Amino acid sequence: MAMSSNWSLSSSFQTLTPSKPKAKPLLLRRGIGKKAIAMSLSQETAASGLQVVEGNGGLPKVSLSSIHGSKAEIYLFGGCITSWKLANGKDLLFVRPDAVFNGKKPISGGIPHCFPQFGPGAMQQHGFGRNMNWSIAGSENNEGDPIVTLELKDDPYSRSMWDFSFQALYKVTLNSKSLSTVLTITNTDKKPFSFSTALHTYFRASVEGASVKGLKGCATLNKDPDPSNPLEGKEEREVITFPGFVDCVYLNAPNELQLDNGLGDTITIRNKNWSDAVLWNPHLQMEACYKDFVCVENAQIGNIQLEPEQSWVAEQYISAD
Repeated sequence: MAMSSNWSLSSSFQTLTPSKPKAKPLLLRRGIGKKAIAMSLSQETAASGLQVVEGNGGLPKVSLSSIHGSKAEIYLFGGCITSWKLANGKDLLFVRPDAVFNGKKPISGGIPHCFPQFGPGAMQQHGFGRNMNWSIAGSENNEGDPIVTLELKDDPYSRSMWDFSFQALYKVTLNSKSLSTVLTITNTDKKPFSFSTALHTYFRASVEGASVKGLKGCATLNKDPDPSNPLEGKEEREVITFPGFVDCVYLNAPNELQLDNGLGDTITIRNKNWSDAVLWNPHLQMEACYKDFVCVENAQIGNIQLEPEQSWVAEQYISAD
């Protein structure tokens, strides 16, 4: 497995043969009416802290509930986690007030997928993973904490932009004070392909009091003031704040960052095999809501190349104190 990029990047990658789903996938296909979608789950699955319910716009939504009181919501459209609540009811994720739940436009908020392209490029912004329908490939429960695995495969829509066969598995685990994800991308084609990806996480915040620690010393690609021509640099600050427009890539970022959301929470963001990080706040470009969130994203900016039957795996673990 090789990685190609316009920049000099270094990281280690895992290869594995993905395990078979533990349950028959609950399929949600493009072009099928919302009311015609079969969303029946076995009693065993429903009792495991997982339910599929109708969400905004009639879109199917996976609801996770831990016996410890925490909750999470995941829309099958885009495989997008839109809510992560602690036992006290506080939601640490943010969905923009202009978010559209129509099964066409990506959901603006929560944890959208950028796949198989991060940012602008040959296909639409951030690729197609965030505006395709995922299916439920399996679920389980670990001592009262629910786990669900979503699956995305190529179809005519994806191949119209990116002519490869692939499988994406997204395992989401809800604990009392943490939310973890494992993303596995597998090349199911007969030819190699390359991709970039990110988890575009929106954290609820008071932007004036929000700050991030852990990025000092990283090489940076700063898209302020010219997004089309990022400035190369080096992060010198111990504590990074959001005084205005922020759109910056941090190359070869550490495996742990800390976000003070300005609302009394310290959120630790750990990762395995996400090589880079991105900080983003649109400031006055989104005047209605920019004060209420910051994006701290785990990303793989440089292209990963997978040979047939190879897989790439990356993990994210976010916890709150």
